[in-house]
Formats: sequence, C-alpha cells, structure tokens
Amino acid sequence: MLNIKKVKKRVFQIIQPYDGNDLASKIFDWFIIVIIVINVFLVILDTFSGFPEWTLSLFRTVEVVSVIIFSIEYLLRLWTSDYIFINHKAVKARVKYTLSFMALVDLFAILPFYLPFIFPIDLRILRMLRLLRLLRLFKVNRYTHALASVGNVLKRKATQLLSSMFVVLILMVMASILMYAIENEAQPEVFNNAFSGLWWAVATLTTVGYGDIYPITLLGKALGAVIAILGIGLVAVPTGIISAGFMEDISHEKEAENKNNNSNEANEIIRIYELLDVRRRIKLLDAAFVLEEETTNKNETIKS
Repeated sequence: MLNIKKVKKRVFQIIQPYDGNDLASKIFDWFIIVIIVINVFLVILDTFSGFPEWTLSLFRTVEVVSVIIFSIEYLLRLWTSDYIFINHKAVKARVKYTLSFMALVDLFAILPFYLPFIFPIDLRILRMLRLLRLLRLFKVNRYTHALASVGNVLKRKATQLLSSMFVVLILMVMASILMYAIENEAQPEVFNNAFSGLWWAVATLTTVGYGDIYPITLLGKALGAVIAILGIGLVAVPTGIISAGFMEDISHEKEAENKNNNSNEANEIIRIYELLDVRRRIKLLDAAFVLEEETTNKNETIKS
C-alpha cells in the first residue's frame, strides 16, 4: 500500500531548493526557473502588437500551462509546509506558510489568472492585474541567495540607512522652501508652491537634473549649486552603507567557509588518528597473542 507520509516527505525534499545531493530536486529547480524565465519573456512580448493569431494562441497556451504548473507547485508547498514548521500542527503550519513572503509571491503570481473567473473585472483593471505576473520573477529568489543577501543587508543596516535618508529629507524640504521663496517672484508659473520646489530639490539632490524646472535668479542659481554639491555627498552615503554591508556579508561567508574547512580538516585528522589508534591496538593484540603462544610453548616444554 502507498505510504502517504513517505510520499509527502519525498515531495517536500524534491520541491525544496537543491542542496547538492538530490538530483530530482535539482531537475525540479531548473524546470521552475526555465518556466519563470519564459513567463517574464512573455510579459515583455505582451507589450508589443502585430503578432499573428497563432502566436497569440501559443502565448495563451503557455500562460495556461505555466499557471497550472505554478498552482500545483503552490499546493504542494502548502501541503508539505508542516515539514518547515515542525513545531506547529498541520493547520497552523499551513496558515503560517501562507502568510510568509515567498508563499504570498507564489499566490499573487497565479491570482491574476483566476480572478476574472470569480469576479467580473474591467479590462483596464485586468491589464493592471496581469502586470502582477512579474512577481513570478521573485520566485527565483527561492533558488538564489542574491535577493536574500540584499534583504539581510538592508535589515542589518536599517538604522544607518534611515538616519541618512532622514538627513536627505530635511535638506530637500529646506531647499524646496528656500527655492520657492527665492524664485516665486521671478517664475510664479514654475515655482508656484513649495511642492514645485520639492520636485526641483529631488531632481537636484539625486543629481538627475531633468531640466524641466530650474532657477533663473542669481541667488537661486547659487542655492542650486550648493544643493547640487551637497546632493553628491549625501546621496552617496546610503550607497556606502549598503556597500559596507555587502563587504561584511562576504567577510562572514569567508569566515564560515574557513571554519567549515578547518572543521573538515580536524575531522579528517581525528579519523586518521583513530585509524592509527586501531592499528596500534591490533599490533598490541598480535604481540599479546604471540607472547601468550610463546608462554604456552615454554610451559609445555617444561612439563615434558
């Protein structure tokens, strides 16, 4: 009889990211990644027009097949989620998994396909919902540490990043109000309120400089030059913080790798030592047997 628990555990092992041992898991990972790449490519092609009818039919078929595959994957992950949250009961584990980030990504990646069958949706809203298919790209995060690494850095450096962004925000508000006060009289149609100045401050501080709004008075130009120079330094601060975070991550990974290598070397030395110890014991036992045999022979000789 089919053992459901064994099947469930095997399914869980296969759908988990490849750990270097399970070939079936590796094949499954690559299969899902290929499907994701194809879907992202189709989202891009959706923005073009003029395709023949057979091509559009092919796109729809690929979309339906992809949604079926992703739906099955989502249900399998939900079914085996109690192996992830082993300290919870099955129902609670599934609820907890459903609310996790990757589970929400999986759900929203397939939801736009099913919604029109459940609710009557306007075509414009449907087109916006179809953009949610881009969330399928985030499914790749399950098979790579790239986004996880970015998330860890942002989480670890959140305090410093918020502090730097707060300073930038203060400078932008001050610059926008000052520029409005200086330029409003000369350009009332351009700098008509503080928010117009805020847009200029954002474009200047980020060194984008769209050129749609700019000061024309001497004092305004001087303030613009100061803000632009300050922007170069202040905008670079968050970049430096994130870069430092990545360097720390790389350093920690190297330390962990070195510890792992050292541990492997230590285990190998212990194994060799134990092997040598066993050989010594064998030699001692052989010597004891020889000595015992010689003693027995001598005793027999004396008796005779």
